[in-house]
Amino acid sequence: MQTSVNPATGEKIRDYPLHSAADVQAAIARAHECFLHWKTVSTDERARLLLRVAEILLTRKDGYARLIAREMGKPLKEAIAEVEKCAGCARYFAENGALFLADSAIATEYRKSYVAFLPLGIIFGIMPWNFPFWQVFRFALPSLMAGNIGLLKHSSNTPGCALAIESIFREAGLPEGAFQALLLPSDRIEEAIGHPRVAAITLTGSTPAGRSVAALAGKHLKKTVLELGGSDAYLILPDADVSLAVKTCAASRLLNCGQSCISAKRLIVAGNIRERFEQELLDIFRKQRTGDPLDAETTVGPMARADLRNALHEQVDRSIAAGARCLTGGVIPAGKGAFYPPTILTDVKKGMSAYEEELFGPVAVIIPAKDEEDAIAIANDTPFGLGGAIFTADFAHGEAIARGRVESGSCFVNMMVRSDVRLPFGGIRDSGYGRELSAFGIREFVNVKSIVVA
Repeated sequence: MQTSVNPATGEKIRDYPLHSAADVQAAIARAHECFLHWKTVSTDERARLLLRVAEILLTRKDGYARLIAREMGKPLKEAIAEVEKCAGCARYFAENGALFLADSAIATEYRKSYVAFLPLGIIFGIMPWNFPFWQVFRFALPSLMAGNIGLLKHSSNTPGCALAIESIFREAGLPEGAFQALLLPSDRIEEAIGHPRVAAITLTGSTPAGRSVAALAGKHLKKTVLELGGSDAYLILPDADVSLAVKTCAASRLLNCGQSCISAKRLIVAGNIRERFEQELLDIFRKQRTGDPLDAETTVGPMARADLRNALHEQVDRSIAAGARCLTGGVIPAGKGAFYPPTILTDVKKGMSAYEEELFGPVAVIIPAKDEEDAIAIANDTPFGLGGAIFTADFAHGEAIARGRVESGSCFVNMMVRSDVRLPFGGIRDSGYGRELSAFGIREFVNVKSIVVA
């Protein structure tokens, strides 16, 4: 049984029965039968159905947003934006998918030679709770547009979202079996990964989860894309617009109650601007309203689960015990729900939990740097490599640092890191491999096939 619990109250929403081993086998059989047909459907028809998905999402965005807010605690305004982003993703691949999948001619001495991008089959997505619609749609939409089939194992605390997404694709007119949600515990994922009809696996989650799934996929020789944890460094250089940097860092760190892989997790402040940076950040954090995610005035909702909140608090406590200063927050509030206050830790140094580990919650970590070179060294002193940002008045210099000095899958200058359907998204090192979104993402799960006519 999977139980959906409201993290703002701790009250049970609903129990959902798990799928049995026979259910999994039947779902994969349906998916394979669907693939035999779906791969022959024209890109024009696939695009038409994806546009219908976008229409359903926008028409019912308020209801879906309430479901997201109740199951994982995201403030309603953010949940609506998430649903809208999914609709935008559907439109993007409907409008651009055929171009991304078009045959690519290669000049050779042969009569004809080209590369075709052909579907692989069933793509098994293992998705997290923090963006329960967006994470699913960003793997499912390009996969379906490419002629593949989607099979979903969602997080155990968002089963309602999983089944709602399945119903959206069904209502949009996609054939039976094109997208199915399986309610499974994590210890049963090999039932799908090991099935010979499953072609590839994509996972968004923690680094330990990525290692486990990669090992299983390797055992069965399955292609994988892994988008894992991150500890994104935001470098605030001495010539930066401090107010812009503070507002951007605060927005990034508090979005989704800090539960984002690309949140501003390490704020590396160089030179003599740290005191001003800390004060302005403190002013913003103290103005936040923590509470019921369904309340329009709430800016920071609860964390998704109480166990996650408690683990975060332990990291904060260990960091303070090791010498970090807590400027605000850092205390679990009394009452129901998995709430944690917006918290700022400063004077964070190497060896502390807040320096070495990913903090997945509303905790800003300020790390002092002597100068620009020291800031860059600190930014790269991590096993992660998902995103990063540079704040400087010299745009060209910031671009040079972003391009060649910060080791990450993406790096932004004078703005927060975000996923954009037009750009490839993913990381390096312990943040995973492979790319989602854009032309690069849709081509991750295709057979890049060479065709030669002599």
